Amino acid sequence: MRRKKPAPLWSEIFIWCKYIASALAVALFINNAVIVNAVVPSGSMADTISVGDRIIGSRLAYVFSPPARGDVILFSFPDDESEQYIKRIIGLPGETICIVEGRVYVDEAELPLDEPYLMEPPLGSFGPFSVPDECYFVLGDNRNDSYDSRFWEHPYVRRDQIRAKADFCYYPHPYSFDND
Repeated sequence: MRRKKPAPLWSEIFIWCKYIASALAVALFINNAVIVNAVVPSGSMADTISVGDRIIGSRLAYVFSPPARGDVILFSFPDDESEQYIKRIIGLPGETICIVEGRVYVDEAELPLDEPYLMEPPLGSFGPFSVPDECYFVLGDNRNDSYDSRFWEHPYVRRDQIRAKADFCYYPHPYSFDND
């Protein structure tokens, strides 16, 4: 009976390098085409999201359906697209948003939006803001300490500036944004 010769060391190394390269390729594809991994830099979304929270967003969330009011999104800041922001969609394309004494009204509705995610009663009156086609009006959940559509030179987030819909926080305390 003949014994099989062991494979040379370089052959074994080559096989492991192929596995590692394949895993890296899959990870890069997922990170660049399927998800966004982000760290929250400011308190503008408190208490929903805290400074330092690590979140995962879906780049594919809006492939088959448009963004909706209440969605928490990651996007390129309209005044400087090199910066990335996270806010909540409040106004949809074609709507008029008016903020009166901190309460948001859509298209001159009699009742303000129900916003249970706000950490404290917001202050101030702003608008009206007429949201253009393919654009969105966004606000932070910590309205009294949020730099958002109310104050930007270009107040609307274009559809092509939206990078992902925030799905869940995985660190330090895991939770999903679907329960807002």
